[in-house]
Amino acid sequence: MAEYNKYVTELLNTGTATEGQLLIVRKIYDTLIDEVTKVLIPRSEAALLFGPADIPGSSIDIDLMNRNTMSVRVVSEGAEIPLDEATYTSSNIKPKKYGVGIRITKEMMEDAKWNLLQHNITIAARRLAENENSLILTALDGATHTVAGGAAVTIANITLAMQYLEDDDFTPTTMLAGNEVIYDIRNIDTFVEADKLGNRDMLSKGFVGTIYGVNVVRFSTNAAPSSTYAKYAYVLDKSQAYAIAEKRPITVENFVLPNCDMEAASVTQRIAVALLRASAVCAITSS
Repeated sequence: MAEYNKYVTELLNTGTATEGQLLIVRKIYDTLIDEVTKVLIPRSEAALLFGPADIPGSSIDIDLMNRNTMSVRVVSEGAEIPLDEATYTSSNIKPKKYGVGIRITKEMMEDAKWNLLQHNITIAARRLAENENSLILTALDGATHTVAGGAAVTIANITLAMQYLEDDDFTPTTMLAGNEVIYDIRNIDTFVEADKLGNRDMLSKGFVGTIYGVNVVRFSTNAAPSSTYAKYAYVLDKSQAYAIAEKRPITVENFVLPNCDMEAASVTQRIAVALLRASAVCAITSS
């Protein structure tokens, strides 16, 4: 009996002994701490955005006028006026289907602290948005112009990329930059010192919003085709660079699998991204 009393004394005497489970009021936080949302390229940077109503069939054709076609010439008095005309090309965009199936057992639905099916549907939609980001970057890899930087992207790399576009009569409007390129920009003293830059954007926002009139847009490396895109940046004329064709927006189909005692959903999207004018984009790479 004495040994039993000693055990109880040790269990209750939490000031000198280790606390026992019976004495701790435990609270499990009932709100799920979600993952961090990745920084994605906004659709506002696309030259064209086609929705389902714009694509009556399985694909859509985009007609482009070829640059610098049709010339005027000196005509002598009484001579025949020379013939010439603009030329055109057509590009076809065919959306592909992307999706994921979700299956949750009834037991998990009944016992879980939150709605597992709804949460997984939300994550699936987020992954499809990240996939769109990846498709944009893959399309931009077809850029005509490329600037190869060194260990770090410099101001000269950015201005050279801008010049390549201007040489082809485009107007640089946007620079899509990976994480390492943003890091390089943050370390350029011109963009850090307010007396040189003329404002405090770097200090207040973490990076310069515009460089020589070009909007800087950061994209998450974890929403890119590979981690090497952290070292990439793309300077482009957003009125001419690429188009997004979405035949089916993100769609959720809920259903039940009685034979498996499951609740389920299919989350799909039909989308494609195409480069319109390769010369309206310049890729900047660093080592």
